[in-house]
Amino acid sequence: MGEVATGEFSHEALLYRDEAAYVQAITAFAVDGVANGEPVALALPTDKLATVSRELGEAARDVELVDMSAAGRNPGAILSGVLRGFADSHRGRVRVVGEPIWPERSSVEYAAAVEHEALINEAFAGMPAVILCPYDATRLGRGVLDDAVATHPDLVDETGRHHSTAYDPHAVLDGCNRPLPVPSSVPAFRFDLHTLAEVRRFAIAHAECLGARRDRFEDIALVVGELAANSVQHGGGTGTLCVWQEASTGAVVCQVDDSGCHTDLLAGRVPVPPDRIGGRGLLLVNRLADLVRTYRGAGHTATRVWFDR
Repeated sequence: MGEVATGEFSHEALLYRDEAAYVQAITAFAVDGVANGEPVALALPTDKLATVSRELGEAARDVELVDMSAAGRNPGAILSGVLRGFADSHRGRVRVVGEPIWPERSSVEYAAAVEHEALINEAFAGMPAVILCPYDATRLGRGVLDDAVATHPDLVDETGRHHSTAYDPHAVLDGCNRPLPVPSSVPAFRFDLHTLAEVRRFAIAHAECLGARRDRFEDIALVVGELAANSVQHGGGTGTLCVWQEASTGAVVCQVDDSGCHTDLLAGRVPVPPDRIGGRGLLLVNRLADLVRTYRGAGHTATRVWFDR
């Protein structure tokens, strides 16, 4: 596979074609890291995590195992909750296998996951870490593999380790930034500083009518409250909230639109230093919602969040 010099950051896409190659590459990556005294984490979908753990045997005790199906259900939470969360808790170089993209992901989940992949490079710039991201080169489509090549500076396949000649994460990020039109029949609630409390009540009332579980009401209220407060503080003082049910999944969807210009792509994705006041609202949004998408336009920001029923 080839080694990365200690102290360097490397973000690699593992393009594998069968389960045997997948398991061999990941176990070798983990065992080498443990042998070198490097902290190792494996964040994989549930079934693959079990397979690799069995292959590691006793060595699995020296590796942090993370179920990406749960921790990465919202790709916007992976950087803070998994990757940086692990790296920031250790000194020296760390090794992480993170698999945020698999064939069963929906198209909207995929857009969030590939955006996450494109932002890893900025989030880890200058940090001593090696992050390996597996891609099923047999089952994933050509467009997904093209995005993998564009979001990873280095590629690993059956022939070895190579630099990507098509590396262009900003082009991928631009492609992910698409408008989020609200269905025409959905009622909208216009809010400002004086009606922030009513925003939460509006969201819960509509979520209840749409069949949301009662144990999600507090999550919905907190998320909508944070987004509305951001609109008031950074988005021109006012905003609009819409709540509806997604026909294909039954999920409750909330969207906040305002006239702000949201330019920090890592906001809500990377941990905030303990001595910084504020800046944790979007981290909470990503942690509580099942999926988050944001559109950043000229004088228009839209943030859509999903809550599974």
